[in-house]
Amino acid sequence: MDLLDRLVDKGTRGASADRADALAVLATADDELLDVVAAAWRVRRRWFGRRVKLNYLVNLKSGLCPEDCTYCSQRLGSETGILKYTWLSPEEAAAAAAAGTAGGAKRVCLVASGRGPTDRDVERVASTVAAIKAQSPGVEVCACLGLLSGGQAERLREAGVHAYNHNLNTSEEVYSDICSTHGFADRVDTVRRAHDAGLSACSGLIAGMGESDDDLADVAFALRGLGVDSVPVNFLIPFEGTPQEGRWDLTPQRCLRILAMVRFVCPDVEVRLAGGREIHLRTLQPLALHIANSIFLGDYLTSEGQSGRADLDMIADAGFEVEGTGAATLPGRRDEDTSGAAGRADLVALRLRGAGTEAPPNA
Repeated sequence: MDLLDRLVDKGTRGASADRADALAVLATADDELLDVVAAAWRVRRRWFGRRVKLNYLVNLKSGLCPEDCTYCSQRLGSETGILKYTWLSPEEAAAAAAAGTAGGAKRVCLVASGRGPTDRDVERVASTVAAIKAQSPGVEVCACLGLLSGGQAERLREAGVHAYNHNLNTSEEVYSDICSTHGFADRVDTVRRAHDAGLSACSGLIAGMGESDDDLADVAFALRGLGVDSVPVNFLIPFEGTPQEGRWDLTPQRCLRILAMVRFVCPDVEVRLAGGREIHLRTLQPLALHIANSIFLGDYLTSEGQSGRADLDMIADAGFEVEGTGAATLPGRRDEDTSGAAGRADLVALRLRGAGTEAPPNA
């Protein structure tokens, strides 16, 4: 059985690729690209059909961050000239969220810059969630507030938050190359706190920061081992005024191979096409929909995306459909709405046994 047949066989059974095969996908030639995309499509179709989930970002607090993440326009000492502001009011945030839900967004992602929230910040977010749910009762709310401390994840769930996002970004091996003010283990701890509180864990990566194929495989398997429900795949936007300025390592073909590798490692997980897709995938964005089953609609935190209308046209033209609010995103066997913290622990153990590789040390 050749590489792609083997990956399709595993993926359609919900089993992860092994490390050697994941690396082999990243090493495929451009002449093989359409075959790789077609194989990833068979796995994506098995679990998600032709549905595309729409997500919408609301930036609750911009800039003013004490962390020094090299890729981020909001980092300590940033000279990017981005708009900086403190917390939006619940009413302002709800009005912003309404623009996304009007465009078909099923999930609203509430993001605030900073190392992590204070308990007072968590209460601000709780008030914002209430305002959003008052106008859109069925919308999913994901919070992305940085590193969590004791009891905060539980309070967010109590307030109606459905999911928590905290990306691992890159491998443990090279994490210190992109940030010195916190470590990889800190991020893993927050993902685990979200799991333990019964929140759906959302965690992904950023490609294009000088990482190796081994680093990309490491972070993909770390995410698989943590049992996350959604994996946003970001492609570096090399903002002027950051240490990553001028780094343009990615090609559209490379981006598609990375997405396919993630799909084969995490076959039954929501794989989200996230920041940087427009500038790196360019005219190949529709091909990426055959691998990823989720996208952000419209703009990102501090950069513009293509218009929401263009996103919806792209989805329709490629033969896909927007996932409705009443549809379950994940396959029934791993539906986040039916598993509590204990069930999640069992699921993580199951995935580690089926991954065909050792879990990374902090996974």
